[in-house]
Amino acid sequence: MPDLEGDTRFLRRLLITIAVLLLVLALWQLLHLVMLVVGAVLLAVLLMALARPLGRWLRLREGGALALSGLIVITLIGGGFWLFGAEVSAQVSALLDTLPQSWDVLETRLSQSPLGRQMMARLGGELLSLTGVIGDVSRFVLSLSSALTDVFIIVVGGIYFAAQPDLYRRGVLALLPRGRRALAEETLTEMGTALQRWLVAKLIAMIIIGVLTVMGLSVIGVPSALALGLFAGLAEFVPLVGPIIAAIPALIVALGQSYQLALWTLALYLAVQQLESNIITPLVQQHAISLPPAVTLFAVIAAGLLFGPIGVLFSGPLTVLAFVACRILYVRETLGPRDQTPGAP
Repeated sequence: MPDLEGDTRFLRRLLITIAVLLLVLALWQLLHLVMLVVGAVLLAVLLMALARPLGRWLRLREGGALALSGLIVITLIGGGFWLFGAEVSAQVSALLDTLPQSWDVLETRLSQSPLGRQMMARLGGELLSLTGVIGDVSRFVLSLSSALTDVFIIVVGGIYFAAQPDLYRRGVLALLPRGRRALAEETLTEMGTALQRWLVAKLIAMIIIGVLTVMGLSVIGVPSALALGLFAGLAEFVPLVGPIIAAIPALIVALGQSYQLALWTLALYLAVQQLESNIITPLVQQHAISLPPAVTLFAVIAAGLLFGPIGVLFSGPLTVLAFVACRILYVRETLGPRDQTPGAP
């Protein structure tokens, strides 16, 4: 007689597998939406990280503490734009005007030496021209409305996530088999805790890096120090790659002034990054997750290949989430206790 129960069980598993594959395919086609969800989760984590201590200190209910934390974030952002917006805007405009001029000066200086002419001939005129960069900036300005829409979606989604985190947590757990829900809930809790600690530590490091860069550039006399320092602080959010990207416009501006100023600028950025990697980051991440540099580097590359520029932007939190999930779901649950894991200390 045919095994009807076995056939039914096999058919059910086959349908579940097909559904999971279709879901993965749909998510692959909606990578930009996935990144917007990641941004909303980050904002929700930030709001909750601020709301919990406020609730304890001021003895507020969860809703009141969350509303107060959102008001504080909006006030800080709005106050920063009000205090520094005009100055930053003027310096950003001056920086955009200075960069092409500085690049032209650099091209002229390179063409005056045999080594410089050889570099220009090898790289090609197209690579040494800012035309492509200026075109990218123009296209970015034209797509500003799309960027503002993304920001609006992230803000609204973050507020919804922060207002009812348990609702969305239960929704995710309801999609899993009952026997796996306890493990999934533990994993989500660990992910949330690690992401919150990482985000707080990263924000502190960003502020310190931005302030130190502004002070250093102002002392050595690099134009548009405030705009360059703001860019350095924001770029610190991207692990490893961000500081390198932040140094490029400052070096171009300094090279347009003199080689000596460029050397001082390079020394400043190297000193700030040494301070960040050896003192600032170890101090602010004492209670946060610590990612090995090699893992972070290849995670940034992988996120960029999979998700594009927005993946590079969110490579840090994505790495934290993947690291925690791998540690719990694979290292602990699949490989077993640490004393049975090959190579475990």
